[in-house]
Amino acid sequence: MQNQPLADRLRPKDLDDMVGQPHLIGNRGILRRLLDAGRFTNMIFSGPPGTGKTTAANIIAARSGMPLYKLNATTASLSDVKEIAASTSNVFGAGGILLYLDEIQYFNRKQQQSLLEYMEDGRITLIASTTENPYATIYSALISRSSVFSFRPVTAEECLPAMQRGLALLNRENGKEKTAANEVLIAIAARAGGDVRCALGILENAYHVADTELDAACIDDLAPAIGGAYDLSGDVHYDLLSGLQKSIRGSDPDAAVFYLARILAGGDLLSACRRLQVIASEDVGLAYPLAAVVTRACVESAKDLGLPEASIPLSHAAVLLATAPKSNSAHIAYEAAMQDVQAGMGVVPPPHLRAPLYKGYRYPHDYEYQYVKQQYLPNDLRDKHYYTFGQNKTEQAARAYYEMIRTAGGKKKKEE
Repeated sequence: MQNQPLADRLRPKDLDDMVGQPHLIGNRGILRRLLDAGRFTNMIFSGPPGTGKTTAANIIAARSGMPLYKLNATTASLSDVKEIAASTSNVFGAGGILLYLDEIQYFNRKQQQSLLEYMEDGRITLIASTTENPYATIYSALISRSSVFSFRPVTAEECLPAMQRGLALLNRENGKEKTAANEVLIAIAARAGGDVRCALGILENAYHVADTELDAACIDDLAPAIGGAYDLSGDVHYDLLSGLQKSIRGSDPDAAVFYLARILAGGDLLSACRRLQVIASEDVGLAYPLAAVVTRACVESAKDLGLPEASIPLSHAAVLLATAPKSNSAHIAYEAAMQDVQAGMGVVPPPHLRAPLYKGYRYPHDYEYQYVKQQYLPNDLRDKHYYTFGQNKTEQAARAYYEMIRTAGGKKKKEE
């Protein structure tokens, strides 16, 4: 009996045998063009499970001629990285090695930093993969030294060639001639929600319970259908998250809970949690600051509970956010400030804000209303305003306080 999963037995050895990811491995795909040019650089692969990240790393290693080492950051340690790096000192590692580090988000900042030395001197070419947003979970210095590639969920139609090859392999291994219509193979793939590994797993189970032909009935109990067309297109995952955020931003609680239900029906708990936390600060923001606190509590509760009960605190958060007053004033202020940062402005803070050796800083708590007028922005930005108070009760109250302390404050407190 074959214990190795079908997806591993069928793992492609060439880009042409991979399914999905046309933007990366299609005829004009950026990853294919890099490899055809003989360019083997540090790479970060982000995307859901079962979309080809490990397969692509194996193919790159084979084409590069470098020895391939694999680590999973959920179990690996810094000593494992050092041990692999030490192998580059022998003749087999003279040209450097390729390290595939799966789930890199589980490495802490120090562990990620430790990779830089080996990457910069060429001992290690890193391919790191993550199922989370790399810009939020990976150390910025690693990002700056790598090319980031986004792997998307594989549509059921894109998965069909892999399903056909899987059925043929199962027939060869078992000496049988079972059949399945393309529509059935696509239906099986659709149940996997864009995960090729999962689709092949369902196919293998369906193969062994079918008599001579795989049909729709034989997969219903193996992989119950999820709600709607969550898995029919690689873009649907992002469309649903966008629909959730725009519905909440538009103060429509009915649409908000609908899109939340679609996302959770696809089993995507983490994406729902992340997006609701973004919405709490980006769209509700300072109009109701406690929304971020409540949403965080709901998210943590949902993660503890798991599906299906996670829907209870998450629907709490979604309706709260949809019916709350809205303000994106803090986010707009940050974006405006970032434009000046990227333009190279404000490099040097005023001297009195720097280390204690500098004189001239006035301690606001020594003054009435804990306010004294002094310069905080760098000289080239001293008169710049990024933040504008929103037209909501909370921010207007903050504006009244802001204007009051600038009128009544600034006087030195009398000594007790």
